[in-house]
Amino acid sequence: MARDGPPAAKAAPLAHPATLAERFDAVRAASVAFAQGLSDADATVQSMPDASPIKWHLAHTTWFFETFLLGEASTLPGKRYHPYDPRFAYLFNSYYEAAGPRHPRPQRGLLTRPTLDEVLAYRRHVDTAMHALLLHAELAPDTVGLITLGLHHEQQHQELMHTDLLHLFAQNPLRPAHRQPCAVPHAASPMRWIEHAGGQFRIGHPGDASSTGGHFAFDCETPAHDVLLRPFAIASRVVTNGEWRDFIEDGGYRMAGLWLSDGWATVQREGWGHPLYWELRNGEWHSMTLAGMQPVDDDAPVQHVSYFEADAFARWAGKRLPTEQEWEVAANLSGEMSGSVSSPAHRAMEQRFGPVWQWTASPYVAYPGFRTASGAVGEYNGKFMCGQFVLRGGSIATPPGHARATYRNFFYPHQRWQFCGLRLAEDR
Repeated sequence: MARDGPPAAKAAPLAHPATLAERFDAVRAASVAFAQGLSDADATVQSMPDASPIKWHLAHTTWFFETFLLGEASTLPGKRYHPYDPRFAYLFNSYYEAAGPRHPRPQRGLLTRPTLDEVLAYRRHVDTAMHALLLHAELAPDTVGLITLGLHHEQQHQELMHTDLLHLFAQNPLRPAHRQPCAVPHAASPMRWIEHAGGQFRIGHPGDASSTGGHFAFDCETPAHDVLLRPFAIASRVVTNGEWRDFIEDGGYRMAGLWLSDGWATVQREGWGHPLYWELRNGEWHSMTLAGMQPVDDDAPVQHVSYFEADAFARWAGKRLPTEQEWEVAANLSGEMSGSVSSPAHRAMEQRFGPVWQWTASPYVAYPGFRTASGAVGEYNGKFMCGQFVLRGGSIATPPGHARATYRNFFYPHQRWQFCGLRLAEDR
């Protein structure tokens, strides 16, 4: 998800175009709702090269539908689509080499024009044309699949809108809030260990609509394949702020022996001593959130930590990070055993899909038999399978229904502005 564009997808056509139209309206409305209350300046500024302005996210997700659906004359016979502004193709392309040149990513914050109101008008223009397409009686299965991909792509950007706006507001000394606090304090459950005997398991999305009810998956989740796992145990829940506080107070950020070489170099270079957004105020830790500065809740999951930090914490705790294969197997078995309390070894794995993405020890690489899809929409998986690590689960910013056990998120090991945490594992 560090990418700006979507990967190719394995998706089954929905049963009726009207159902797809309703989903289209709901997803598109959610993006606009997030931007409500933001000023044009809030939506324009870019806080770092890894982030994008809210206005750009709103326009780029619209550009996807305009370029890959409305721009194809064959999608709606007898009607020719007229672009809202042909210049927008250059402004709001992301990484699609096949789609033509684009504005440099680090300079997106310089796009003071079009204004936020103009971007919203652009969305309305494209949505009107998309409605005509969606209600057409003879949509080809490939067109339905591409629309579905576009909606999941927009949901990815909705999550990025949360993380990018938080990073932007964290740079403001006023520490502005985008919403009211909504978290309800709760005590963390004791950490238990769920044991797995190992063996041969099948992971990945089967890519077969008949066996999955038509559930969507990105192509990097396929093909399904068998893996052989040694016996292992995985924690029943994710690591908390209180446990991370112990790591800090024990000098974890000062112990070179806990860190990978690149991680230790990053700690020294960046001066890390706590998770991103944490601040000491009168001797108490606070953290920047979309609700402004809030006291750190020791029972809440730790978030905004990098792979380097997660790996060092696991080593400090005498454990390790799970592989993505172990995580998926445990998540699937936990789903099957939901509600079981027969023994500690059979308790369900908590927090499978949130509130934080969970780092794994696995590099982001292709599954056996993976093939990059043809065309522009195939650009966004294969070429990113280098130097990044897989995260599993989902976060508080993940749209409802978007997470699944096979979902493979991925970021570079130093990145921590996403809602990233960790779950521990060990060999058995």
